[in-house]
Amino acid sequence: MDKKLLDIIACPICKGPVEYRAEPEALVCKFDRLAFPIRDDIPVMLEEEAQPLESADAPG
Repeated sequence: MDKKLLDIIACPICKGPVEYRAEPEALVCKFDRLAFPIRDDIPVMLEEEAQPLESADAPG
């Protein structure tokens, strides 16, 4: 994932930062506990496409 893109992209719900996760490839918003998929190297930043994080993935 391009570092410059990560610097400017934000969670579409809370407008907070997202983090790249390699497995499964996604952008994660820890505040909303959602993972946005990356398909064909393109982040899909739609609320209806987001998957809830498992409790083990959530911030401590």
